[in-house]
Order: sequence, then structure tokens, then C-alpha cells
Amino acid sequence: MARPAGRQGGGNEARGPVLAIVGRPNVGKSTLFNRLVGGRRAIVDDTPGVTRDRREGLARLGDLSFRVVDTAGFEDARGDMLAARVQRQTAAAVEEADAVLFVFDVRAGVMPLDRTFAAMLRRSGRPVIVLANKCEGRAAEAGVAEAFELGLGPAIPISAEHGDGLALLYDAVQPLSDAAVAADAAAGDEEAAAEAAEAVASDAAAMPVQLAVVGRPNVGKSTLINRLIGRDRLVTGPEAGITRDAIAIDWSGDVGRFRLFDTAGLRRRARVDDRLEQLAGADTVRAIRYAQVVLIVIDGTAGLERQDLVIADLVITEGRAPLIIVNKSDLIEDRAAAAAMLARRLEESLPQVRGTRPLWLSGLTGDGVDALLPAVLDLHRRWSRRLPTPQLNRWLAAAVGRTPPPAAHGRPVRLRYVAQTHTRPPTFVLFANRPDAVAESYLRYLGNALRDDFGLGGVPLRLSVRRTRNPYGTG
Repeated sequence: MARPAGRQGGGNEARGPVLAIVGRPNVGKSTLFNRLVGGRRAIVDDTPGVTRDRREGLARLGDLSFRVVDTAGFEDARGDMLAARVQRQTAAAVEEADAVLFVFDVRAGVMPLDRTFAAMLRRSGRPVIVLANKCEGRAAEAGVAEAFELGLGPAIPISAEHGDGLALLYDAVQPLSDAAVAADAAAGDEEAAAEAAEAVASDAAAMPVQLAVVGRPNVGKSTLINRLIGRDRLVTGPEAGITRDAIAIDWSGDVGRFRLFDTAGLRRRARVDDRLEQLAGADTVRAIRYAQVVLIVIDGTAGLERQDLVIADLVITEGRAPLIIVNKSDLIEDRAAAAAMLARRLEESLPQVRGTRPLWLSGLTGDGVDALLPAVLDLHRRWSRRLPTPQLNRWLAAAVGRTPPPAAHGRPVRLRYVAQTHTRPPTFVLFANRPDAVAESYLRYLGNALRDDFGLGGVPLRLSVRRTRNPYGTG
């Protein structure tokens, strides 16, 4: 079986076929996806049309490993309306897959839209496994028999909700897995040599940077990712709220490997009264927590709004490395004035990451996008930096010498030494004779001095104070 040209991934992940899960809206595709990947990775709700972008994951059935792609529900839409743009993503998933898992709702029976989609799949030439989902009782047996009229062979009765029928699915997937393994083996020694060379690369190059793209609705997050990877991987358009799931994309650029997470736009909680938007918002928060660097995309034509600061504060609280992206910069008439205003707002509103340098670009035209990944790697390096303890203590002596800590109740506060306990974010512990007396303002002074003296601008720092143990019992 030929390997699809559009396949991504690599590294040490298990090799195997790529299976696209397709079907009408609300037939249980995302539930099946979650079942196969072993977690609640896709948003599931009774509302039709929840999934819009493709979501990929590593699936396991017994001893079989393969990749599955969750797709939007098929609707017979044309033109440039949102439904049509969503369908183009589903068609691309089918084109790039080794085989297709075609899901229909056995309780509803075969619908006209199922027949239309089945005809398209027959023309695609891809192997198709028909899955009759929601088979929780005997009443579903007649619906399973209806599948023959699709012209795609017999259907496998399953219940994605309860995990029934997965043994039959295993039997159907196993020949595809064997064919994929055989195709990999037939690639010859040249491919094996290339993989060996990749395996001995440095750890920094081997491990992808986890990069989440967040922001308010309709600021251009998906457009920016499409521009970055050079293809229309994500559904975009003028409508707010197109993205719902946090979509992961493995991608290799000229400067390294990345795992990109496109996320749903985050609105103020007071404005969120829709269950799907609440689920999408929770998915975005999870993406932030698993990320390393977070691109906070703002609309340059609207400026820095309160919700942008709320999102940035969430990223900083989670200890992620934030990079402010000013998108739609091609629409800003006086960029110098806008940049000066933004710098003032960031200095006043985000002192926790003093020294943040926003990046101005246009995801639509590509202006400034070339500088994005180098900026991400530079921020990731600062966020991951570890400072030697002797160097830190020389720095502490100099910082205290310039500005000693204020005394408390007439008694001096002495800082003995400092050590870095963690990276990502850089975390430091100060040891003092009276830790409770060290003022928050003085900790801010030391944090800013750390940023200035060690080039840690724009990175969240964590400082805590502990009591020193004096063997002589004096303070």
C-alpha cells in the first residue's frame, strides 16, 4: 500500500496505517475517536456539527498501533460557506489516509446523506470499513443489514460509547496494519539509515516544542497556523468561533520540530452561555497547561483588550512562556504609535513578564511570519535556562549590595544565599533569617534584577523564601 504524501509525525511513534473516521454529523465519530486513543481528546456533545477541524491521535487496539483522524460530520455543502470549507478538510483527511472508518447511526438507519457519502468514498479508491454504531440492543440488527445498500461491504456492529464490537474492528484493521508494516520494511536500507541518523540527533532537536496558539475569537489563530505550515490544514473564515477542539498538528520547520495546538477563542465567562463553547474553553485551558510556549494572538486593529490580559494572566499563572503576537498588522496605519501604546499597556498590566517583546505580523499576507519560530525558540531557551548556583550567589550579593532588603520592626533581614530548583519556568529559592519579613516589593525587585542581569525578559519567574538553618541558633 502506498504511503500518503501528506503524512506527518515521525520520531519514535509507532508506525502503522492512518485511518480517517468519517460519517454524517452526530453518528458518534468523536466518541469512537476518544475510545480508540484512550482518553477524552475530542469534544463530544449531542449537538450535530461539534467537530470542524481534523483531530489526530495515536490509537491502540490490542497489539495494533495506528493513527486515527477525527473529522467533521459530512454535509452535502458547496461554495465557500462554512459547511463547505469544513467538508474540504474532511475530503483532505480521506485523501491522506490509508483507509476510512465510515460510521453510520444504526438506530437511524441508512440515510440519503450516508448514500451520497458512500458514493464519494467508492470513487476515492480508499479501503473502507463500515461501522454500524450505537448497536446496544437487538433492535439494531435490522439497521446493520441495511449497510449492504451502501455498496461498501458488510458493516461491523459496534458501540463506541460502551466499547462493544472492538474485537471485530481489530480483525478488520489487522490486515491494514500488516500491509503498513510490510510497506515500511520494503522501503529498504536507505530509509533505515535515515531513521538511524535521526535517532542520534540531539535531544533538543528530537523533542518537539509544544506550542499552543490562543486568543479571543476571530483574531486569526487558525489563519496564522495555516500560513506557518504552508497549507490549509485548519478551517478558517470570517465567522467567530469556527475552531472548537484544541487541534494538535505535528510539524517540522526549518529551525526545529513543533507540535502546534490550535485552540478555540476564549471569551469572558459572563458572555459564555453555550455548552459547546464552555467545553471548547475547557479544552483550550488544557492545551495551555500541556504547552511549553503559548502564542497569545491579539487583533492589531483592536489593540490590547481586557480579555487578552485575562488570557495572558492565565498563561503566566500556569508557568508557560508567553509570546504576544500582534496579528493583522497589515491593517494598522501607524504601527509606531500602536507599538508604543502596546508597550506601555504591557509594562503596566503584565509586570510578571517584564521585558516581553511582542511580534508584529500578518497571518493573512505572511508579513513577519518568518521571525515567529526563531522568536519561539529563543523564548523556549530562556524559559528552560538553568543558572549555576555560584553565579547566582555572586549576583545576589551584588543585588543586595545595591539595594538591601528593608528592615522589619527594627530588625534586619538577611538574605543568605539563593539556588535555582527548577526550570520551565525558572524557579528560585532564597534563604533568609526571617523569610516572613521579606517584602513582596523586594521580591519583585529581585525578580526584575534576575531578568535584566541574566536575559530572562518576558519569562515568568517563581521566587520563594525559606528560613536558613543556623547551627549557632542566632538570626
